[in-house]
Amino acid sequence: MECKGGTLYTGMTKDLERRFKEHLSGKSRYTSYNQPVCLVYKEEYPTRSEAAKREAEIKSWTRVRKLALIADR
Repeated sequence: MECKGGTLYTGMTKDLERRFKEHLSGKSRYTSYNQPVCLVYKEEYPTRSEAAKREAEIKSWTRVRKLALIADR
């Protein structure tokens, strides 16, 4: 997600719509003070384990690399 101020938030969920609404309502620590603006990228994986590995990988990237991933979709 892109948040106010231009920050990027990476996470994983089984229910994207529900989780986005939770972020909008301030139920997440990070997004309670960095209000989400929009979903800019998503990927789907068959298992939670695969999704968690990909989430960790993306979180380790620089902002520039994350923006390139978003632009390449």
